Amino acid sequence: MSIPSFSEERFPLRIAFGTSGGPERRTEIVRLSTGFETRNQRHRHSFRRYDAGSGVKSIGDLVAVLDFFEARRGKLVGFRFRDPLDHGSARPGSSVSPFDQAIGTGDGATRVFALQKSYGTGAGAYLRPIEKPVADTLRLAGSGAELGRGFSLDETTGLVTFATAPAAGVQLTAGFEFDVPVRFDVDQLVVNLAAFEAGDIPSIPLTEIRP
Repeated sequence: MSIPSFSEERFPLRIAFGTSGGPERRTEIVRLSTGFETRNQRHRHSFRRYDAGSGVKSIGDLVAVLDFFEARRGKLVGFRFRDPLDHGSARPGSSVSPFDQAIGTGDGATRVFALQKSYGTGAGAYLRPIEKPVADTLRLAGSGAELGRGFSLDETTGLVTFATAPAAGVQLTAGFEFDVPVRFDVDQLVVNLAAFEAGDIPSIPLTEIRP
């Protein structure tokens, strides 16, 4: 039986919302003889790392993680993960709206646009590609007017396809919720029930991938 490299199944939500972690950058720093530094990023995009162990609160949670781990074959198969802090186009605490994020400008010919999320403002803003949106949360707008039809979303890639190319100059914006594509970062789960009942939480590391 062929095993896919990525499963669209989501890591158990009740455990995900108690996990710790966040974005990681890889920056190379060289200090010159003058005392100044040169800095260079090894990767254009950040990668997120999490530890799901902090979200495990009961034996039932441990069993759920064990079941999910075995189904993913350890590190082999990637899956969706809901970041407890950063999982929507709007600011935390705000509802998704079709005006949250700019995704492109129509030119009368292009029909496919990729979802993205902006961090910061101006020329220094970081644009993060969103590859695992939640389909039924997508809202789109063109030049300030919400669009109710005429488009489709591939929730496995984050690409929005319009039936007719948006006219030249139309500013396209979108709102959505999304998951992070991750995999387990270990091939062995080490669980000691006696230690867990005494308050020792197991480590369950997850790392973001490009599916």
